[in-house]
Amino acid sequence: MNNATTSPPEKPATPTTAAIQPGGRSVRFRLLAIALLPTLVILPLLLGFMMARWNGKFDSLLTSKVHGDLTIAHQYFSHILENTGKQIEALGQSVAFRAALSEPNEQQHLSALLEQKRKEMGLDFLYLINGNARVAGASPKTVSPDTNPNWPVIKTALAGGSRTAVDIFKNADLAAISPAMARRARLDLIDTPNAAPTDQNIESRGMVMHSASHVDMGNGMQGALVGGILLNQNLVFIDTINDLVYRASSLPEGSQGTATLFLDDVRISTNVRLFENRRALGTRVSGAVRTAVLDDGKVWLDRAFVVNDWYISAYEPITDSFGKRVGMLYVGFLEQPFARTKYESLILIVGAFLVVATITVPVFLRWARGIFKPLERMTRTIARVENGDLGARTNLPAARDEISHVAMHLDDLLDQVQQRDRQLRDWNDELNTRVDERTAELQKANQQLEATTKQLIMSEKLAAIGEITAGVAHEINNPVAVLQGNLDVMCSLLGEHANIAKTEIRLMDEQVSRINQIVTKLLQFAKPEEYAGFVERHDAGAVIGDCLPLVQHLLNRAAIEVKLTHTSSRFVVMNRTELQQVLVNLIVNAIHAMPNGGVLTLMDQDMARDGEPGILITVADTGTGMTPDVMERIFDPFFTTKRREGTGLGLSISKTLIDRQGGSFDVQSTPEQGTTFHIWLPEAN
Repeated sequence: MNNATTSPPEKPATPTTAAIQPGGRSVRFRLLAIALLPTLVILPLLLGFMMARWNGKFDSLLTSKVHGDLTIAHQYFSHILENTGKQIEALGQSVAFRAALSEPNEQQHLSALLEQKRKEMGLDFLYLINGNARVAGASPKTVSPDTNPNWPVIKTALAGGSRTAVDIFKNADLAAISPAMARRARLDLIDTPNAAPTDQNIESRGMVMHSASHVDMGNGMQGALVGGILLNQNLVFIDTINDLVYRASSLPEGSQGTATLFLDDVRISTNVRLFENRRALGTRVSGAVRTAVLDDGKVWLDRAFVVNDWYISAYEPITDSFGKRVGMLYVGFLEQPFARTKYESLILIVGAFLVVATITVPVFLRWARGIFKPLERMTRTIARVENGDLGARTNLPAARDEISHVAMHLDDLLDQVQQRDRQLRDWNDELNTRVDERTAELQKANQQLEATTKQLIMSEKLAAIGEITAGVAHEINNPVAVLQGNLDVMCSLLGEHANIAKTEIRLMDEQVSRINQIVTKLLQFAKPEEYAGFVERHDAGAVIGDCLPLVQHLLNRAAIEVKLTHTSSRFVVMNRTELQQVLVNLIVNAIHAMPNGGVLTLMDQDMARDGEPGILITVADTGTGMTPDVMERIFDPFFTTKRREGTGLGLSISKTLIDRQGGSFDVQSTPEQGTTFHIWLPEAN
């Protein structure tokens, strides 16, 4: 209507008005479309979209659940590995074991002790070998194992450590330990749908939790205590996993949870049923799962065909002590009850929609008929006005509905259209001007808000990291204090007998001290104001000299030349340990930057800055250098370029310590040429 009143050249519109004849169906069809579109088109589309999204979310929840189930199974599997290793290590350090080694009839007493402990620990075998890989005692007594020291587990133990891993034993190796174990490992393979083709008919290897721990056999002889658990047909083990993961009422009625241990792609321990009373031992996993998990090393989280039905499944690879993928751990639950629930829900929703549509569509049609008839009459009136008949009226009877009210005021509105259009155009121009001004202000405010938000996020993140670090360090201090106290008590109780394990006790004491140092460093980062330490005057050159012995082994290994220049005559006020910590961190970083050798320059000299006397300490290397992007972030907490080796806290802590003393920390670096750090500290008064 605005175009008809404000654009006189376009006012004659005879073709348009001729097309809108009394009784025409244009308005009628549009109103019917408006009335029926939400119910018959938009609502079904929206319903379909929501159902598709709900279906995806439902499947995602099932995948998340089975992933959580796999996590529980993995934790239990890891716990058994860790617990087995700890038990064997504790036995090797026990008083009873050392007493058995000192008995006149050593082998008899030792074998009796090993038999007793093997049963208590639930192991399938347990034996002791000396440094020459000869068996000194075994349980069961028939054990004559392959003591090849090339086993990584045994090799680690003979070298003085402890290790537990999953290893695959040949059937002959199992028979040498126990004929019963060899028989238990042997499984006839069963043809399984969707499995990868194979010519193998029998799986006779055994998957063993293999653990070994170093022991001191006395008289300068070293040995290894070796034990293991055969997982083939270990139904107690797999049923325990299943009970942990799928407790009663954890799944809907009709579904069931399953757990399986695979050697390669063969089920060697499972509660999946082939028939009602027979477990699916000897069946194989589908080819798709084998390729993804064993060949590609991925974790499978999807539906999979398990023996004779579809399950929501999770598989993860199991690696042996050689780092080779040798099997899989599986948990899953039957898919059918969940699929049935989805289909029932879909049918219910579609049925409800059809019922609602059947009831409401006739009502909508009746309401639409009461709307489009008056609208058609008003359309004819407007067409007469456009053709010059300014006296045309709708002559609709008075009613209480909105359409009748519109018809009554139509003539007045036609008179006011041109005037109101002009006013609206003026207002529109003014509004556009104001919008442009406000938009510019909002853009500027938004930029400021984004910058402030980034600062707040970083502050909150660092604050959270500090609180977490302080909490973790505090929690670690308690068990460390218990360890240190009990170690002192143990040494006091043993008296002169403590000399038997003098080396082990010393190593334990050193490691406890090391933990204390690490915790202290974490607390220094989290709450530096509480760990400032004792402040005293120091000669910077002397502190640098004290740092060199601490890193001499690293310097020798990398063939690095050290150039030391000491010219400063002033003293600095700073905790000596903190200054050493800063310098050692910079020296170690420089050594890492020169893996093929180079020159390390350490220099201290008197230098004033902004009229204030002080000392400048320089640490420079000829290493790989840093790019500008890396230099911008080196003082950020947890930023590191050392991948798995570094924590990213060294330079951040160092800068905090120097800033706290009123000093400055600057860096210059050129890629492939080297890096130079400058530390300036004010002179001690």
